[in-house]
Amino acid sequence: MPTRHAKFIIPLCLTATWLIWGSTYLAIKFALLSFPPYVLSGTRYLIAGVLLFGALLVRGTALPTFKQTANAGLIGLLMLTIGNALTCVAEKTLPSGPTALIVAATPLLTVIINQLLGSRARPLEWAGIGLGLAGIVLMHLDSSLAGDPRGVALVVAACIAWAIASALMPRLDLPAGAMSTAIQMLVGGMVSIPIALLLGERFPGAPTWPAVAALAYLVVFGSLIAYSAFVWLLRNVRPALATSSSYVNPVVALFLGWLIADEAVSWPLLAGIGVILAGVALIGWSSRHRG
Repeated sequence: MPTRHAKFIIPLCLTATWLIWGSTYLAIKFALLSFPPYVLSGTRYLIAGVLLFGALLVRGTALPTFKQTANAGLIGLLMLTIGNALTCVAEKTLPSGPTALIVAATPLLTVIINQLLGSRARPLEWAGIGLGLAGIVLMHLDSSLAGDPRGVALVVAACIAWAIASALMPRLDLPAGAMSTAIQMLVGGMVSIPIALLLGERFPGAPTWPAVAALAYLVVFGSLIAYSAFVWLLRNVRPALATSSSYVNPVVALFLGWLIADEAVSWPLLAGIGVILAGVALIGWSSRHRG
């Protein structure tokens, strides 16, 4: 993409991942009032994937190769079927703000995954990982997390899946442009729905209007706009910048959870976010100064 265009697109994509994704944690909370977790995640991405894929076909976008489709499907499976859906399951019992705080550790996990895949981490990155782990320990002093170890474990598993996908994405042959996003969402949605049915989840007969509105918000803003922006950033800017939403998402989620859902904000959560974000900042700073 020409540089003069990228100068405008990068800030827009960053704003989408920073602010919109920060608000999706609360939107998931409202959608869960009527929709079971895997039904919610699968429906969200299947609708968004169909809409985006259909628009691309109308525009005459070429279909990807089988290998590209399989690679994009793998990313969708990791990020959406596992990552997003497990987060939805966890939010059945965890507040939205603390959930976003745990997700803030994803860049730390990404560094570890990249290390396992052959990218050598620098000392500052390891220091960032140490700070992030310390931040997670601090957050566990909060009663809302300490009382729900299963929910915390589910979010950590979701973060690991998302980190693996983030590390793999630049290494895989993926479809060009938005076609990659469309296939990821299609596969993520199509796999999630059968899992929902196997788990005994069912579509609600009469969902509440706040839940339907939240689902619509997640489809349009959380998936079509923000997720597409994230995929574009991962393929066009430094990984540290692409994952910088971790700096802002927890702050937005905590604020909205406190303002709208009356979620408590305790000192362990505030201390934990400070330590985690310091670790993420160290990783980002080290990436920018790599020689």
